[in-house]
Amino acid sequence: MAGSDTTATALAPPDTVKILIAGGFGVGKTTMVGSVSEIAPLRTEEPLTVAGLGIDDLNGIEEKRATTVALDFGRITISRELVLYLFGTPGQQRFWFMWNDLAVGALGAVVLVDVRRPESSFAAIDFFERRGIPFVVGVNGFHGEHPYPAEEIRDALALPAHVRVLLCDARERESCRDVLIALIDQLIAAAKTA
Repeated sequence: MAGSDTTATALAPPDTVKILIAGGFGVGKTTMVGSVSEIAPLRTEEPLTVAGLGIDDLNGIEEKRATTVALDFGRITISRELVLYLFGTPGQQRFWFMWNDLAVGALGAVVLVDVRRPESSFAAIDFFERRGIPFVVGVNGFHGEHPYPAEEIRDALALPAHVRVLLCDARERESCRDVLIALIDQLIAAAKTA
């Protein structure tokens, strides 16, 4: 009989945790999902076109050539029992209607911030605060630069003390991993106190 319990455990599907990677247009969401995912990420990127002229603000991100129009998807297997599913949200305002659907079942989120354009992350912060979805803030250092310390960024974004602010580089797997670990630690701590 004991052997059948082991077999049942081995055949049981893993628990899955849904995490959103959110933020404004061009902050590095697609890059983060791609950097940390163990599988080739699903991407719904399309080239920027003249239709976006006058709508998409490319100040500070003039080199951007494509944009996410639906979502990015990646996966990280933590153990045989636990898998993280990462869903990158579209950043352009005209695609924000998708955020409500993507947020269904999400346990937490990473809000990426570009310090060159911090206002591009206000809507994402507001989205998660209004829905009571726990989140951490990852400050993506473009070109490897972090001109401001985390506490100064916290003050500029008017974040409450319980929201972790971490400096990161969306291009680097270990850096993205550390941001996700901070979020998981926050979710575990909240579950223990609940």
